[in-house]
Amino acid sequence: MPGLDIRKDDVVRVRSGKDRGKEGRVVRVLPREGRVMVEGVAMAKKHQRAKGRRTTSGTQLQQGGIIDIETFIDVSNVQIVCSSCGRPTRIGHRVEPDGRKVRVCRRCEAEL
Repeated sequence: MPGLDIRKDDVVRVRSGKDRGKEGRVVRVLPREGRVMVEGVAMAKKHQRAKGRRTTSGTQLQQGGIIDIETFIDVSNVQIVCSSCGRPTRIGHRVEPDGRKVRVCRRCEAEL
């Protein structure tokens, strides 16, 4: 699945799963695995140990505790949101007269 049409900084809407209906910005993309990390979606709890050097006053530099982290979700569970019509859409392709290939919205034919 190396040829993904969803890229970093695209706005996507989650189509299935526990976070269905949420929108967010794509933070990371793993094209070979077919997975994306979306901001504020698929949050998981992680138990983190306090680490780092102690200062002269005796406080930790990095505090431990339970933190929330974003996890990857499958690319088939998200759909890109068009910036012009504001609705989730499929992605089409068009070759411009100057020779570059661009992604277009299937609903309104606007460039993504």
